[in-house]
Amino acid sequence: MAEVSGTEGYAAAAEALAAQYESIGFDDVHGGWRHLLPAPPARVVDIGAGTGRDAAALAALGHAVLAVEPTAAFRRIGTKLHPGLTWLDDSLPALTRLAGRFDLVLLSAVWMHLDRAERRLAMPRLAGLLPPGGRLLLSLRHGPVPAGRRMFAVGADETLALAIAAGLRPVFHQDQQPSQFGQPGVSWTRLGLAAEA
Repeated sequence: MAEVSGTEGYAAAAEALAAQYESIGFDDVHGGWRHLLPAPPARVVDIGAGTGRDAAALAALGHAVLAVEPTAAFRRIGTKLHPGLTWLDDSLPALTRLAGRFDLVLLSAVWMHLDRAERRLAMPRLAGLLPPGGRLLLSLRHGPVPAGRRMFAVGADETLALAIAAGLRPVFHQDQQPSQFGQPGVSWTRLGLAAEA
């Protein structure tokens, strides 16, 4: 079966990457925007959930969480590590299997896998998952691309322009966040976007 565009290199390294991802906690990555999380219980979707670390943490807070992950190896590992999570095999930009609306859409370490045309398709799809007042939290990776991966340079200005055109408004912007894994030259921008109430 062909890999989903953007997931190249992940299946072969899934075990090692799972150990890396699970070595840090939700707040280590997302503590800066934790105040943007909805009050539980809320409907949450974690798109590009990887091993389910973040989805499991959100479920532990009392949310109804759907973990969306196109890499089968990550879903297998995540099912073992985080029993009880609901998983869906789907991917951006179209998310053809994902239905419904969610109070929170989390897109952590995913956006850089989409090229410019895919990002233009994906943002309205993501906005359409939100009810009035719902929030989209996404991170933008900056820095060298690991060998064998498909990643693109993407900036906050372009992302915010796409979000605003899709009817979202910025509610959070944090630049120059260092890599939690100490990767040289890698930093992150975190954006919080809200659907108009």
